[in-house]
Amino acid sequence: MALFTFNDDSYTLGNIREVDTRKVTILVNSDKDLRKARVGQLVTVQLSGATECWLIGMIDKVIKAVVTQPLTQEIAEDDFDEIDAFEDSVVNTVKITLMGAARWDAIVQKYKFSRSLDHVPEIDSTCYVLKDAHLEEFMRVISECGDGEHSLELGSYKLNEKARAYVDGNKLFQRHAALLGSTGSGKSWTVASILERSSQLPSSNLVVFDLHGEYKELSYAKQLRVPGPDEVDADDDSLLFLPYWLLNSEEIQSLFVDRSEFSAHNQVVVVQDAITENKKAFLEENGRNDLLKSFTLDSPIPFSIEDVVEKLRFLNEDHRVPRADGKGDKSGPFNGEFSRLLVRIRSRLSDRRYGFLFKSPQKFNQYGSLSMIAEKLMGFGNQKQSIKVIDFSEVPADILPVIIGLVARIIYQVQFWTDPNSRRPVAFVCDEAHLYLPRKEGNPVERRAVEAFEKIAKEGRKYGVALMIVSQRPSDVSATILSQCNNIISLRLTNADDQATVRKLLPESLESLLEALPIMDVGEAMVVGDSVLLPSRIKIDPPAEKPLSATIDFWSRWQEDATNADFALAVENMRRQNRTKP
Repeated sequence: MALFTFNDDSYTLGNIREVDTRKVTILVNSDKDLRKARVGQLVTVQLSGATECWLIGMIDKVIKAVVTQPLTQEIAEDDFDEIDAFEDSVVNTVKITLMGAARWDAIVQKYKFSRSLDHVPEIDSTCYVLKDAHLEEFMRVISECGDGEHSLELGSYKLNEKARAYVDGNKLFQRHAALLGSTGSGKSWTVASILERSSQLPSSNLVVFDLHGEYKELSYAKQLRVPGPDEVDADDDSLLFLPYWLLNSEEIQSLFVDRSEFSAHNQVVVVQDAITENKKAFLEENGRNDLLKSFTLDSPIPFSIEDVVEKLRFLNEDHRVPRADGKGDKSGPFNGEFSRLLVRIRSRLSDRRYGFLFKSPQKFNQYGSLSMIAEKLMGFGNQKQSIKVIDFSEVPADILPVIIGLVARIIYQVQFWTDPNSRRPVAFVCDEAHLYLPRKEGNPVERRAVEAFEKIAKEGRKYGVALMIVSQRPSDVSATILSQCNNIISLRLTNADDQATVRKLLPESLESLLEALPIMDVGEAMVVGDSVLLPSRIKIDPPAEKPLSATIDFWSRWQEDATNADFALAVENMRRQNRTKP
């Protein structure tokens, strides 16, 4: 049976006059037919000799050109200067990009759409515009092509709002995804909509890195929060303490060691030796001699930071060694070299903003506490809340990349060492990714986070760890991480650099789609990638539970009568680094 039946000329656009792989040029016979063409509109060509195969294309450009031609094929050389020897004619052309083919599947007895193209159309084949009932029929084919069991409903197609738009949930996370858009374009709503759909599955597993507390009121998510300065002694299950001994050697160095110092190398070596000795002593004290041969400097084993500081102080101040001539002793080789290092470490340890690292409750400094933290980050608990939102809003900005990278690394490593038969795939939703995954790492703190996420971007899919990068400045996000995202959900982007970044991520054949990026409405997205059959503009469904990301209406608020805010409370909150009332 034929998918389309064009009974009259109202659907006819023209005939093919040029074919170049996926690019096709249509010769349009009249201005009336040319007015049927709209940039972004779908067209179709029936493949010659295959009554059950229709090639689908998208209009890239509509051209009405005036061409000057000679009146006859052969004109004497002396007649070239004669005006009457030439005439002007109008040539109407439409350029399209082939997007795929709709073929009849005899096994399931219905049409299926595929982006693969086994054949290209022949010259002079007739091209038809898809509109009205034909467009609805094709969009129905697109909607039905997705495996209903694995389909994630995003919204409706802009081409035909009666047709629902789906993406393949498996491929969306298997191949990583990037959700991009300027401020106010609807990113947070899109994230909340995807989370809401995911929460309806029995055991979905997503971890949201929430930097501004936008998703802290989602009822279907398990809310976790890195504690603030005045909560180091709190006994709240929603608080996520991350004890310092979870940091690997590179992360510890980024926090304490200044690489520009002359003695930086010595500082690194001594700190590493002191940490290794303390971890070894901890294993011996707890009867875990079986791990002494396999543990390393980066093994997540508790140790005493105070003992490390004391060793550094001893080497810096009190260490004495015999003189070469045997007459008494002298200051050790590291005397005075660690003074600045000790000041930096003590400053960190005494700063209550870092209490979640250095002042965590005793239960987080025991041998089995890492499994407790992993259970909090990756388990499902009694409430079956499979989505975890981690609020990092109270983490100091100077160490934010390290802390987010630490959480991601813990989850990835636990997932890596979990029995493959019992692994539950997990996806990271990296909100405001440009803040901690920058293209140009300006300092060691940022470099540590980028390295952790780059490893996940390259290897995570093998172990069931996926990334969804969310950013308003894709041009500022690590190019290595973005290049691994094979699914792009792009809302409105107005910055030329950001548009260029997205353009580099897509095949050249789809560049014309990106011309609409700066003019799309709020909540509209261009969806391209492995998870969607047809690259399309989609109107994203708003979530039932809205994130706390609404833009303030300045002019409307300024029209209201107002009283002074409680500035004393605001100042106290600033001092306490906490917005709740004291």
